[in-house]
Amino acid sequence: MAILFVLSQRIKISYPIFLVIGGLVISFIPAMPNISIDPELVFLIFLPPLLFEAAWHTSWNRFLRWNRSIFLMGFGLVFFTSLGIAYFSVNIIPGFTLALGFLLGGIISPPDAVAASSVLKGLNIPKRVITILEGESLVNDAASLTVFRFALMAIITGQFVFREAAVNFTVLAVMGVFVGLVIAHILYLILKFWAKSSSITTPMTLIAPYLMYIIAEEMEWSGVLAVVSGGLYLSSRSKDYLNYQTRMQVKEVWETVGFLLNGFVFILIGLELPVIMDGLVDDYTPNDGIKYGLIISGMIIVLRIVMVYLVEYIPRWLSPSIRFKERAAGPKLPFIIGWAGMRGVVSLASALAIPLTLPDGTEFPHRNLILFITFVVILVTLVFQGLTLPFFIKLLKVDEIDEYVPAEQQIEDIRYKMAQRNIAYLEEHYANEMEKYDTIARIKEQYQRSIAATERLRSQEDGQQSEVGVARELHKRIMLDLLEQRRLFLNELEEQRKYDDFVIHDMVNNLDLEEARLNKT
Repeated sequence: MAILFVLSQRIKISYPIFLVIGGLVISFIPAMPNISIDPELVFLIFLPPLLFEAAWHTSWNRFLRWNRSIFLMGFGLVFFTSLGIAYFSVNIIPGFTLALGFLLGGIISPPDAVAASSVLKGLNIPKRVITILEGESLVNDAASLTVFRFALMAIITGQFVFREAAVNFTVLAVMGVFVGLVIAHILYLILKFWAKSSSITTPMTLIAPYLMYIIAEEMEWSGVLAVVSGGLYLSSRSKDYLNYQTRMQVKEVWETVGFLLNGFVFILIGLELPVIMDGLVDDYTPNDGIKYGLIISGMIIVLRIVMVYLVEYIPRWLSPSIRFKERAAGPKLPFIIGWAGMRGVVSLASALAIPLTLPDGTEFPHRNLILFITFVVILVTLVFQGLTLPFFIKLLKVDEIDEYVPAEQQIEDIRYKMAQRNIAYLEEHYANEMEKYDTIARIKEQYQRSIAATERLRSQEDGQQSEVGVARELHKRIMLDLLEQRRLFLNELEEQRKYDDFVIHDMVNNLDLEEARLNKT
């Protein structure tokens, strides 16, 4: 994974695409052992932390701003795709039942936000695209896994009653959310009033998704919705129980865990091919599997693009008098969102979680074919769509369509207001100290200089407003340069052995924190 990731960065290909291709190549090495995972462990190991991480990093402001598109895409697209694939697959695959079609639809309906974000990283695209893709992924994971669960129950029990399914779905969803929020609230109180150390906080955030998932599933409610709701709650209240140390550690740990789990599943997609192929030949030829996989891949690409346009235009046509919070996107943006529907981790995890046998001991019908079709869909959408997405973005030249203040301007405005607030606080609480001690007075002077510099830049002509960003970048570059000189000086002192190692290391760590702060601005 590490080698393939580094290579993907060198040749500038999204790492999920490169890991899948790398796993596929590795699987064809002679004498390479077959890699397989117990289906019962797939959901338990991979899904809780991946769903929790996605919920943790969700931006509530952006989520709420584009909530209409997110929910219509998240729920509508999953059911629309599952329905279309169910009826379509029954007509092209001999012996396929409607329940198996819904099972396949639930597996391949959710796009992968990690793959899309990796491909879109560094490209000039509207902020709305990333927000909708990430928010949609959070919602449609829960919706698709619910479809998967009910289709699996219908196949195992041999019966499906819509009214009962609707009631069960409501109970599963509501109680799953309830369990997630209850556990999250308990953990929040523990983290806020008791667990102050990062050595406790970080492990608790790691175990939280497993607690939510396992407890909800043991009660036969939705573990997926429990993790999503609990993760959103803990994320929204994180400022109450995380200090800068725990916040940095939790962030780094979760980035590592997320990368390892996503990377493992992406490379597993390629490594699983020989196992899937071996099982496929008992019922179908490889050509049959490839044919069905390519046809269904084309079907879900078309269904997604159609659905994205429907979500964008139909509500506006039906309710022209309603003033939507979202500005009309035009024809280009929906196509980019539609083309970014790459399948990945959740689809593979769902497919691998199909049991090997039915309760009576017979083989699960068409399991290997479903696995193979899922593999083809992931490969086609991830590699073909992933590699062509940057081309379409450059070809269509999609511009920012929403009112969005540049990050540099937001940072400058926040710093200006913070400086004003700090000066007022100093004058109210430390007036005598500032008169008595020059070092304390210089704190106020530093903030005053910052305010004066910002006001000078703001007073310039409109055509020179970019000087704010230029000055900020120049300041950042100089500060990073000086920081590197200080680090080199500390290295020289360490070699001279005139000072204690722990003193030098603490100062180096402080420089690292300062560099991290500068690089985030």
